[in-house]
Amino acid sequence: MSKIIIVFASMTGNTEEMADAIAEGLKEAGIEPVVKNVIDTNAEEITHYDGIILGSYTWGDGDLADDFLDFYDEMDDIQLDGKKAAVFGSCDSSYSEYGAAVDTLVTKLKELGAEVTLEGLKIELSPSKDDKALCRQFGKQFLQSLGV
Repeated sequence: MSKIIIVFASMTGNTEEMADAIAEGLKEAGIEPVVKNVIDTNAEEITHYDGIILGSYTWGDGDLADDFLDFYDEMDDIQLDGKKAAVFGSCDSSYSEYGAAVDTLVTKLKELGAEVTLEGLKIELSPSKDDKALCRQFGKQFLQSLGV
């Protein structure tokens, strides 16, 4: 059975809602993921999982969430060869860089050897009912990429 972790940063609750919906999709498919706020974990912990899903809102003009910065720096000390990964985040189209934090995390995961199996999921601000359905589907698609 595959072990999956979802690590997220959320300031207003939007990205947390996305994380919860992705976790629901995984549960509907028979996998119980570990879901953690980024401030409650460290980068080394994710090396113990087959599947890694990271989520961050984009701050300002394209920055990673402040809560994610230490974790991001710690990632330089790990290797993720053979791991499958995906990224999601809450975005705001009023800024010049739409969802750049998602792109930043995708790039970092690839640099560390992970196989990013899905295109980054970017949702405008607070996820709607339809957006949450997309998140649940994202979780199920991630499982398929693991062969589950």
